[in-house]
Amino acid sequence: MQSAAQLWLFFVVVLAVVVLPGMDMAYVAGSSLVGGRRQGLLALGGIVLGSICHVLAAALGIGLLIKLVPGLFNALLLAGALYLAWIGWSLLRSRTASALHADAPRLSDRAAVVRGALTSLLNPKAYLFMLAIFPQFIDPQRGALGLQVLLLWLIIALTQTGVYGALALGVAQARGWLQLRPQAGLRIHQGVGLMLVLVAVWTGWAGWRGQ
Repeated sequence: MQSAAQLWLFFVVVLAVVVLPGMDMAYVAGSSLVGGRRQGLLALGGIVLGSICHVLAAALGIGLLIKLVPGLFNALLLAGALYLAWIGWSLLRSRTASALHADAPRLSDRAAVVRGALTSLLNPKAYLFMLAIFPQFIDPQRGALGLQVLLLWLIIALTQTGVYGALALGVAQARGWLQLRPQAGLRIHQGVGLMLVLVAVWTGWAGWRGQ
């Protein structure tokens, strides 16, 4: 098992990555704004589930396969950017702030979780993290590799829960204020859509340039 110092260092690195604006953060914020606290937290749950898949992929060497076959990474990059852009465009097209009303249609709980998981799985930043950073904190000489991987995933999951959970709750609180101000709510609603589109464009451009 890793030393306490190694685990603390891993936490610091993970925290630095999680707090950087990206696909996961943008999706949680958008979900919480449109669907409220519950939908934002369900989106977070999906992202945490996605992190399980990332850890398993790293453990099974799938991440290395993606690195060795650039076409796979490029396809993943494009799919993730297009998916996030589609969500953002659907928000950007809004002409009213009706989506912020308490009685407006909502995604089902299952759909919110699935979308969160897809956002995580299509996030190229997560694969780069698993390729470049995650293996550095696995020490075969210490044994108990399964336990080492589990501890690292727990740090990732708890960090995501803390950061994105606070974001979801904060945005949901602001949503209540916006419901009383329809015009401002519409502008914020469209602004979040634009943010998602811009994040998608930036993710695709930055990731592709790095190839």
